[in-house]
Amino acid sequence: MAAAAAARAAAPAAGPRRLGREARASLAAFLLGASVAALPVALGSPAALLAAPGLRGRLAVAIHVASVNAALLLLYPRPLYKIAVRACFLGFAFGCGLLLSAGRSAWRHFGWYMCSLSLFHYSEYLVTAINNPRSLSLDSFLLNHSFEYNLAALSSWVEFTLEKLLFPELKQITWLSTVGLLMVIFGDCLRKAAMLTAGSNFNHIVQNEKSDTHTLVTSGVYGWFRHPSYVGWFYWSIGTQVLLCNPICVVGYALASWRFFRERIEEEEITLIHFFGEEYLEYKRKVPSGLPFIRGVKVEL
Repeated sequence: MAAAAAARAAAPAAGPRRLGREARASLAAFLLGASVAALPVALGSPAALLAAPGLRGRLAVAIHVASVNAALLLLYPRPLYKIAVRACFLGFAFGCGLLLSAGRSAWRHFGWYMCSLSLFHYSEYLVTAINNPRSLSLDSFLLNHSFEYNLAALSSWVEFTLEKLLFPELKQITWLSTVGLLMVIFGDCLRKAAMLTAGSNFNHIVQNEKSDTHTLVTSGVYGWFRHPSYVGWFYWSIGTQVLLCNPICVVGYALASWRFFRERIEEEEITLIHFFGEEYLEYKRKVPSGLPFIRGVKVEL
């Protein structure tokens, strides 16, 4: 869940942003993967293809996956292929989420979740490609973020599946899933707004050295919260579990995320005070962190 300390410090605005070849390749691959959502139209089948696929539906999905991968291999050299195949995988997950969402089965809300999760990870890469292409890497997808992050995701899938089998009515609370979806949308939009506002110095790796071009950003969403990217991720992560109606993971995600961000903010603000001194201390006094009961590092006067 790490965002860079330099997210608070952005260089002056540059000229119009253009998509580099990595960004273009990833976007094309994401859309190509998402085209799986068009299979029901091609087959003349119901939109809920994945909920009750049948042999014909499974065969169509398999052919689609093989054809798309072959196209990527032909279109892109190996460095770009590594980017494209990850973006395509996320697009495929997004498209499958759309197919599940179109049905009326108990998996409908899981389809919302698949769309939210895949779009979050792909947009992390795309916004980084727009903002700071020099720091762009395969890690910008955040797919291999950490063992704890992957374990948390796996735990939520297991809880959803078990509760769907044991308490199916629990997964049919549409109003609650809608609240979760709104939390997810709010959180992701806030995080991406923070990344775009911070500009070219947003980096997924915490920066410990101040560049000559760094300036303290206090406008836009940084005028609302000192750590808007963390606030966005915090509510996005909890929202995914509200969306899934996962009571255990809602509590677990909230506690784990809060503890993580409390420690991360304290650590990061030590660096920011070192970077900007009194300027940051004044900003800290005026603007809240944005996270409940987290005030940041304590400064002895």
